[in-house]
Amino acid sequence: MSDKALSTESYKGVRDFYPEDMAVQRYIFDTWSKTAESFGFERYDASILEPSDLYKAKGAENEEMVNEQTYTFIDRGEREVTLRPEMTPTVARMVAGKRRELSLPVRWYSIPNLFRYERPQRGRLREHWQLNCDIFGADDFAADVEIIALAHQLLLDFGATSEMFRIRVNNRAALGAYLAEAGIESPEQVRAVSNVIDRKAKVSADEFAELMEAAAGRPLALPETMPEAVHHVIGGLIPLGINNVEYDPSIVRGFSYYTGTIFEIFDVSGENNRSMLGGGRYDNLTSMFGGDPLSGIGFGMGDVTMRDFLTTHKLLPENLAVTGPQVMIIPMETEFNIAGEVLASLLRRATSARIATDISTKKLGKKIGDASDRGVRFIIVVGEKEIGSQTYTIKDLRSGEETTGSLAIIESSINSR
Repeated sequence: MSDKALSTESYKGVRDFYPEDMAVQRYIFDTWSKTAESFGFERYDASILEPSDLYKAKGAENEEMVNEQTYTFIDRGEREVTLRPEMTPTVARMVAGKRRELSLPVRWYSIPNLFRYERPQRGRLREHWQLNCDIFGADDFAADVEIIALAHQLLLDFGATSEMFRIRVNNRAALGAYLAEAGIESPEQVRAVSNVIDRKAKVSADEFAELMEAAAGRPLALPETMPEAVHHVIGGLIPLGINNVEYDPSIVRGFSYYTGTIFEIFDVSGENNRSMLGGGRYDNLTSMFGGDPLSGIGFGMGDVTMRDFLTTHKLLPENLAVTGPQVMIIPMETEFNIAGEVLASLLRRATSARIATDISTKKLGKKIGDASDRGVRFIIVVGEKEIGSQTYTIKDLRSGEETTGSLAIIESSINSR
């Protein structure tokens, strides 16, 4: 074995979540879940491993993604598998598998762990978590309105105002029709032009015009007239009080499985230039698994861009709860450690508090100081006197208030606070 010490750094493009980071992550996940469930969405999940064919099945761009941007390998059974880079194909597979048992439409959400092998940068890492919300079996554009309204409400529930972000909407079918009228119909050329359109915000107007001409084979501008389908969606959002929405012909989304409404949400601060959320309608995706296609619409919102947005706008609550102990049992000497563990066990059964015992060899004063530094609210010192009399003193480290009495009195004191 090598004597060289291993690095304490995590793998490039992923994150370690120390307790304070986990507190933020839990806050984001809990808010996501609460809002999604308030719209009647049910939670599901699946394995992070999928057959690679699931991602290759929708054409060249997806196969390219599997070959170049995913963690794909051959397992011991000689099967090619991929760590999921997105959740939509997985949920389409699950819905298709249970279609005859489902009462449509269904509203499902999940918070999957996703992986992509790409260059880490602000707002994008090789591993992240993402809120996915999808509606299956609703053909009417009201589903498009509802899913965008959910996305809008998610940000409001984090304390954002509508002035902090913009919802940009387009329609993939309308864009396809516009390109077809311009003579751009082959999948390869449509993909090339779409890739250029997707880069519009990242290049100058002159460079964009040059790139469009190179991809289209002739000068080509973006459509100026709002498609009727987009007009309906935006018109449906206005009665819901959602006015920070606009038509944007440069929104194309990356995957070819989108068939109708597509949308993204952007921070207006200028500090986060990547979309925070994106999605759209995909009415043919379940047909990969046989049977008639089932309409679907959904979106994904990543935890990296979500945290960037919350940090930029100072929306993260102060003193987010780290799941450390609220009550610390402090034995005076190590010989009283087991007695401290017994007391902690009894108090856990009688209260809902988080309770730990300091079983270190530190001096009493140092133990009390450590408890205070960790944010512990209450301490109970245990020594020969307390064990013999079965009488304890609980001290509130914030107020200095003390309560002394039997175990029942201590339990009551904890429960009342």
